[in-house]
Amino acid sequence: MTIARTVDDACAALAERPDALLLAGGTDLMVGVNRGQVRFDDVVVLDRVDELRGWRREGDELVLGAGLTYAEMVRGEIPTLVPALAQAARTVGSPQIRNAGTLGGNVATSSPAGDTLPVLTALDATIDLRSSQDTRQLPISRFVTGVKQNALEPGELIEAVRVPVLDGPQEFLKVGTRNAMVISVVSLALVVDRSGRNVRVGLGTVSPVPLRAVEAEAHVGGCIDWDTGSVPDTADVDRFAALVAGAARPIDDHRGTAAYRSHAVGVLARRALLRAFPGSAP
Repeated sequence: MTIARTVDDACAALAERPDALLLAGGTDLMVGVNRGQVRFDDVVVLDRVDELRGWRREGDELVLGAGLTYAEMVRGEIPTLVPALAQAARTVGSPQIRNAGTLGGNVATSSPAGDTLPVLTALDATIDLRSSQDTRQLPISRFVTGVKQNALEPGELIEAVRVPVLDGPQEFLKVGTRNAMVISVVSLALVVDRSGRNVRVGLGTVSPVPLRAVEAEAHVGGCIDWDTGSVPDTADVDRFAALVAGAARPIDDHRGTAAYRSHAVGVLARRALLRAFPGSAP
């Protein structure tokens, strides 16, 4: 086991042992370990690497350290700058989990039910990757490649996640089997970019990877009166919800059926749109 103190330490350890597991909060990893689903020979511990903690603003972009915890996402300026990310963080587990779990860990786990992933997808987030030899960036749409699969190469770690600061309301909603401490059955993030005059929608737990509801975005973006901030009529809202539901590619599993997920994500889409544009049709 290597306890890294700097990013360079961590990258050097990974260069020697590219198959070592990375451990930050451990809230996802230890579930698999305790179930006997995850086996490993070596671990690189990241929770003492100050460079991975916190966040900073660079112009119209936030650079969120991979070690940023869920608890930190709901404090300070982040709820104002990226409201949907803070809303998603509030839904994660218990206070103990939120204090330990990290943004980088959620991204690296790449679970379809990862709560931050629909938000990052809607925001067109960029993932900063680093190894002992190189740095590179990937959009979230190319980073997550399948169910708990991603484009991380041996010897690489997630250093940060970059998201834009947009002018407009944001919403994150999810459905679970209970009201708290629950893995999502379906989730949705909606972000509004007034300057770009568009609405972006990210979907979670309705396909192997997080999705953008592109057709729905194009439809509603053309229906909004951007001068008054309202959607013209009920038919446009209904059409938007139907297009979001149609973008889903869900499966049946022990938490819900594909039919239920398609219906639920349409309901969330309608609800999120009406919250973002409260002057819209009921």
